[in-house]
Amino acid sequence: MKKKMSILDFKKYKEEKRKFAYVTAYDYTMASIVDDSDVEIILVGDSLGMTMLGYDSTVPVTVEDMIHHGSAVVRGAKNTFITVDMPFGSYEVSKEEAVKNAVKIFKETGCDCVKLEGGTEYVDTIKTIIKAGVPVMGHIGLTPQSSTMLGGFKVQGTTPESAKKLIEDAKALEEAGCFSIVLECVPSVVGKKIAESVKVPILGIGAGKDVDCQVIVLQDMLGMYPDFKPKFVKIFANVRDEMLKGLNAYHEESVNGTFPSEEYSFNKKVDLSDL
Repeated sequence: MKKKMSILDFKKYKEEKRKFAYVTAYDYTMASIVDDSDVEIILVGDSLGMTMLGYDSTVPVTVEDMIHHGSAVVRGAKNTFITVDMPFGSYEVSKEEAVKNAVKIFKETGCDCVKLEGGTEYVDTIKTIIKAGVPVMGHIGLTPQSSTMLGGFKVQGTTPESAKKLIEDAKALEEAGCFSIVLECVPSVVGKKIAESVKVPILGIGAGKDVDCQVIVLQDMLGMYPDFKPKFVKIFANVRDEMLKGLNAYHEESVNGTFPSEEYSFNKKVDLSDL
């Protein structure tokens, strides 16, 4: 059985140049499977808006949605470090509102930290949340909650100026107290430079191989979610196809009467003559 990571392990792994892995999970069953694997971290991401709830974006996801799914994941993965996203609208209005929602998510799910999107503009908010006792993981680069303002789901940091801004963001989040930072959808050379610029781990999703940790959406890597496949997604197992095979085999046997056979039936004799 694997040993659960702690907040202190993140910096230790970086110092030791030890790579690790990070996937999403949104329910008890999938979390329990990840818990049995070698993967060290689970993100209960607001991407559940698309993968679990059928929204077109992460924007409609609520704090209550995150708590509902987050608490189920925590119950299913006792030996895995668990992060829960703060959804759109839960931390942007004021520091007071951000702390209230961060504490609520942290307390009611039992997760290990919260994650929020944004760079230098959220430093004061992050400091306030951490001061309240809630560990914070940062998130820069492509930030899906504000993707419309960034021109859609596009690679970030593609100019010297924008790359410099990402480096400044990473340093500011580290200074604010973030113990790690998700970096999404940037050129590999930018991912490498940012990882070298800070002492906390950079957790890359579409950020190249030179970051400290790889992040991927579980439904994407297992071929379960056909609607959208980013360039950085590799399908490691085509679970959707296997599920369809199983469902269709079940349907066929149910229709032709071969299921349930004697093996899957209760065969105790019952006297029904008087009925």
